[in-house]
Amino acid sequence: MHTGQRVALTGILVSGGLAAIKITAGWMGHSMAVVADGLESAGDMLASGIVLFGLTLAAKPPDRDHPYGHGRLETLTGQFVGFMLGAAGIAIAANALMHAGVARNPPSAYVVWPLILSAVVKALLSGLKFHYGKKIGSAGLVADAWNDCVDILSALAALAAVSMAILAPEKYMAADHWGAFAVGLIVIFTGGRVIRDTALQLMDTMPDSRSMALLREAAFSVPGVRGVEKCFARKTGLQYHVDLHLEVDPEITVRESHEIATHVRIVINETLPWVADVLVHVEPAPEM
Repeated sequence: MHTGQRVALTGILVSGGLAAIKITAGWMGHSMAVVADGLESAGDMLASGIVLFGLTLAAKPPDRDHPYGHGRLETLTGQFVGFMLGAAGIAIAANALMHAGVARNPPSAYVVWPLILSAVVKALLSGLKFHYGKKIGSAGLVADAWNDCVDILSALAALAAVSMAILAPEKYMAADHWGAFAVGLIVIFTGGRVIRDTALQLMDTMPDSRSMALLREAAFSVPGVRGVEKCFARKTGLQYHVDLHLEVDPEITVRESHEIATHVRIVINETLPWVADVLVHVEPAPEM
C-alpha cells in the first residue's frame, strides 16, 4: 500500500469515527445542525473510500489498451467526489429548510464538543491530504482534502448556530436549522470547486507556467539543443506526459539527433518526478 492509499485509509477511519460521534450527539442533544454535520462526515468517509479505490486502480501499470496507464481513473474518482459533495449539500440544505419552522427542544450544551473536536481533527487531516496529494500529484486526494476543509467550515457554522440556540433559545431557536442550511451551502460550493478542478485535468489543461519553464530549462541543459519549438503536457492521473519538439543542427546525422533527443528524455525524467514520460520530436533549427 503506497502513501496515497494509506492517507485515504486514515481519512476513512477518522471520518467514520467523527460521523458516529456527531450523529449520536446531535440526535440525543436535539441539534439538527450537528446531525447535518455528522452526515457530512459520513459522506467524507464514503469519499475517502472512493479515492482509495481510484488510487488502487490508478496504480495498475500500462498495458496494450492503455499505453498511458490507468491514472485517469484517479482523476475520475476525484470528480465523482465533487458530484457527491454537491448532491449531499443539496440534500442537507433542503432538509434544513423543510424543518425550519418545526418546533424542537433547545439543543443540549454538550453538542458543541463534537463540533470543536471535528474542526481540530479535520484541520490536521486536510493538511495531511493536501501535503501528500500535491506531493504525488493526486487529484482525488486533493479533492478529498477540500472535502475535509468543508467539514471544518461546516463544523464552525454549526457551532455558531448551536451556540446561539443554546444561549438564547427563545430568540434563536431557528438558528440551529439555519446552521444546517449553511452547512449544505458550504458543501455545494466545495463540490463545485472539485468538479471544476478535475474537469480541467480531463480536458488536458496545461500545467502552470513555472512547470512549463522547468521543462524547457531541462531540455536546454542538454548539449546540442538549439531551441524548443513546441512543448505540451497533459496530466494522465498522478503524472504528466510531455510532447516536446526540439530544434537541432540540421547538418548532424539522424543518429546524432536521436542521441540528443534520448538525452533530453532522460534528463527530464530524472529531474522532474512529476513527468511520467516524454515524447521527443526532432526538427532542424532555422538558419541563423
